[in-house]
Amino acid sequence: MKMLTPPVGPDDHAQGPVDAPVTMVEYGDYECPYCGAMHPVIQAVQQAMGDRLRFVFRNFPLTGAHPHAGRAAEFAEAGAAIGRFWEAHDLLYTHQDALDDASLAAYAQALGIAPADLEAAFEGRFDARIRADFSGGLRSGVNGTPSLFINGLRYDGDHEPEALLEALERAAAG
Repeated sequence: MKMLTPPVGPDDHAQGPVDAPVTMVEYGDYECPYCGAMHPVIQAVQQAMGDRLRFVFRNFPLTGAHPHAGRAAEFAEAGAAIGRFWEAHDLLYTHQDALDDASLAAYAQALGIAPADLEAAFEGRFDARIRADFSGGLRSGVNGTPSLFINGLRYDGDHEPEALLEALERAAAG
């Protein structure tokens, strides 16, 4: 069974309490249709688990297959720089069919990301962060998206809400 490397740390994008009994990490790609389908599933299990779940997202843009995935990750990190990562994250999945530069610029304006900050993101400001997420995914055995880890162990089960929630509940029970 594959282990999460590196473990979740303070620099990760996380929702939920640090001391939650379950931490779920997703390695995702904003242009991946499977990640798009997983987005509402994750929201559903977050709702069901409440404060018993901490959710972490790490960038794993598969730019060979998804030409806008890299820019989308850069946009999300630009959102993080102004404290709006999760709004950017949700916006990207909601508008997964429109991730070209013009659309990202419109989303940036809506979120309050300054044009110069978005341009800096596109010019590589967050490349090291995105590469670190990607490299950690490779070390953890990620070979596609979405890839999930529950309390540090890779989850290869069904991606339906009921199956994922069952796995999370088992992890919460110890």
